[in-house]
Amino acid sequence: MLFVFGHQNPDTDAIASALVYASYLTRTGTPALAYRIGEMNFETPFVLQAAGIEAPPRLPELAEGTAVALVDHNETGQSVSNLAQLNVTHVVDHHKLGDLQTNTPAMLRFEPVGSCGTILLRLYREANLSVEPLEAQLMLSAILSDTLHFRSPTTTEADREAVEFLASVAGIDDVASYAMQMFAAKSDLGDTPAEQILAMDYKEFTFGEGDDAQRWGLGVTETTNPGYVLGRQDELLAAMRRLKDKEGLAGVMLSVVDILEEHNETLVASEQEAAVVLGAFGVQTEASRASLGGMISRKKQLVPALEAYFEQQG
Repeated sequence: MLFVFGHQNPDTDAIASALVYASYLTRTGTPALAYRIGEMNFETPFVLQAAGIEAPPRLPELAEGTAVALVDHNETGQSVSNLAQLNVTHVVDHHKLGDLQTNTPAMLRFEPVGSCGTILLRLYREANLSVEPLEAQLMLSAILSDTLHFRSPTTTEADREAVEFLASVAGIDDVASYAMQMFAAKSDLGDTPAEQILAMDYKEFTFGEGDDAQRWGLGVTETTNPGYVLGRQDELLAAMRRLKDKEGLAGVMLSVVDILEEHNETLVASEQEAAVVLGAFGVQTEASRASLGGMISRKKQLVPALEAYFEQQG
């Protein structure tokens, strides 16, 4: 049995892609099951409930050499802690190549599209597999989530074409309405603790090389109600600083992305981060907040700018 899972702090793409890829592998002769390695954000349970299925179970502790398949990530820092001891046999991802190493040749599928859901649809078509309504709804949800319903600069024509096809198979006539329901569910944070808000879509990255390498934590909160999140700025900053100290990070930032206005207001943990924000983005930080405008994609805009900045410093 092949264990299939996405990254830590899984989003809708990570969960939906694990479920769909496990189905694809099983239908093409490799029995597989989907798992998750963290708590889901509030959008994903809505998607799963709408599809009428349960969330995948938490990944159990796996013995050394266990065969696994990764979706929506390929960096060890975003995966299970013992990934180096596991046998990665398959990877489907739409992010840049990371530090992943495999013990044996693996099946790798990387494409520069907005979501793993788009890649999975291509795999189905290439294998001449029929797309079932449940699979279509999961892939559709993954694409809408990761592209913010085509608002993100990561969106490609392949994503748009996939959504059009998948919506017809899933029986979703009003895609815009469905996407807004997803985003509303994600934005309904209520009295969620600040630590949980920070963790919902949080990833660590290493910038620079050798002795100059720095580990940074970059969180993103995508919401239709940014005022609520920013109204809890002091709590969130305190949570960011605690996380920074606990994990020994060089910096922590939290981007609050207004989905409807396509605007990024980023919380900056300290003067150290503020100096990097100024150097990388040319933006001053005022009252622990930096307005990054339309830079709403961590993958395509924020991380590349930070990488370029630290390369120049080295």
